[in-house]
Parts: sequence; structure tokens; C-alpha cells
Amino acid sequence: MAHDLADLNAFVAVARARGFRNAARSGGTSASALSDAVRRLEGRLGARLLHRTTRSIRLTEAGARLMARLEPALSEVDAALSGVGRLGNEPAGTLRLNVPVSAARLVLPDLVPAFLAAYPHIRLEITAEDSFVDVLAAGADAGIRYDERLEQDMIAVPIGPRIQRFACAAAPAYLDVRGRPGHPSDLLGHACLRGRFSSGATPAWEFEREGESVMIEGDGPLLVNMGPAIDLAVEAAIAGTGVIYLFEAWIAPFLKSGALEPVLADWWPRFSGPFLYYPGLRLVPPPLRAFIDFIRARSSP
Repeated sequence: MAHDLADLNAFVAVARARGFRNAARSGGTSASALSDAVRRLEGRLGARLLHRTTRSIRLTEAGARLMARLEPALSEVDAALSGVGRLGNEPAGTLRLNVPVSAARLVLPDLVPAFLAAYPHIRLEITAEDSFVDVLAAGADAGIRYDERLEQDMIAVPIGPRIQRFACAAAPAYLDVRGRPGHPSDLLGHACLRGRFSSGATPAWEFEREGESVMIEGDGPLLVNMGPAIDLAVEAAIAGTGVIYLFEAWIAPFLKSGALEPVLADWWPRFSGPFLYYPGLRLVPPPLRAFIDFIRARSSP
């Protein structure tokens, strides 16, 4: 059955934006036009694709199945059209990335300004969150994750520093009063400022030295949402509230200034840096291809 491509695009736009008004604002059209297009598509298919309420929309089972098949297909159509239409020209269009807050804070600032300067016709849309989502379902072209969170059947490209460390630190005044831990187990007697993912998981603090690994589930007066509220925990540590455990690069300025003092520095564990990952499409959209080529060139010796 030949379906109108515009109606298919309208359905995808509404599903990505999770609402007719949001999709209309992003696409420069009207909510009523999008609603008519989705109704036409539902009529042709003989199936309801969206559950509509006065406040929100969500995909039906049929809509979710169609969305899963449409997004990669439409991405390839867009890539094909862009590739032909812009043959010999600079890459242009929108690149949507879904990244963890840590990557938005520690990896992308060294890349984004130079990338946008090199490709002035590309627009970046970056969503930073602490939950681990399906990048395609979230409407993104690619994501950034650490290797233990990479999805199967994805192509992964190293991005950012390849070796990183977790660091443990506290304010000198706090350590003067509470004492300086000599072993990770000593942290069980300290005020630990913890982070929790939106899933509800509170990761343990990991330490390693000379083949010995220690996992600590400390307790303390502050528990914050991992990502959005981490800066609050950092400020609390600087104020002397307790001990913090975080990416070394995140607290490096405060370690350098002396506002925070390293704790158990010879136990800080190393881990591999993040990856840009994306589905293995035959036709990679030009903005994504430009970004991949850019980060590969930056990482070349």
C-alpha cells in the first residue's frame, strides 16, 4: 500500500515530540495539520497508532512497531536525499545526540565549539540525561555511552579522553576534624555524599590498588540525582559536609585550587573513555558523518 511520505513524517515527528503542539513548533506547521496527517495514516492502515489525551499522547502497540521500522528507514531516505542534493557542498542539517550528563560536562565542551565552527550549516541538538535510553526511540541520531552501556548491533567510535579515573575527595577542614582515611573501608565511618540514578540504583564506590578491589556502600547526609544535581553534592563537599566520589575531571578544578583534598588517591580506579555509537545504516546522515569524521580526526596522533 502506497502511503504518503508526508503523513509518515508527520507521525514520526509527533511520536518524537510526544505531542502535536511540540511537533508543530519544531516543524513549522500546525497541530491540526499534523493531527489530520496522522488520522489519514491511521485510516489507511486500519489501526490506531496513538493514544490521545488532552495532555499527552503515547504510542499504541501498533504505533510502536511502526515507529521502530520507520525511523531507520526515514533516516536513510533523508540521508540519500541530502547526499544527492548537497553533492559537493558542505554537510548541513540537524544532528541529534543523546548523552549522559558527564559527557555533556566533560567531553563535549572540547569538541562542540570547534565542530560548529567547522560546519556552520549543521545544527546540534543535545539531550543530556542520566537514564540509559534507546537512542533511536528517543529520536536521536547517535548517543554517547561508556562501553558497559553500549547497545548491541551499534557502531562505536571512541570520543574524548580514552583513560579516565574516579576520584574521592573532601574539604581539608572536614578531614582535619574527621580524619584522613587510609583504606577504603575507613569511609564507612565518614559522611559519604552519594549519587543515585533515575532508575533508583545507587552505585557503590569502587577502589583498586595492586590487584585489590574494594566496593564501598557508604552512608551520609546527602543523596542527589546522578547528573542534574551532582554539582550540589560537589558544593556540599567543598563546604565540609562530607566525602564525594566522582569523575576526576569533574572535580579537578577544586583539587587544583585546594578547595578539595584528594582522599585515597592511590586507590582511584581507572576506566576506559566513552564512545559515540549509532546504528549501522548503509547511509549515515551527512551531519552525523561529519561529526564522526571530526572526532576521528581530533583523536588521530
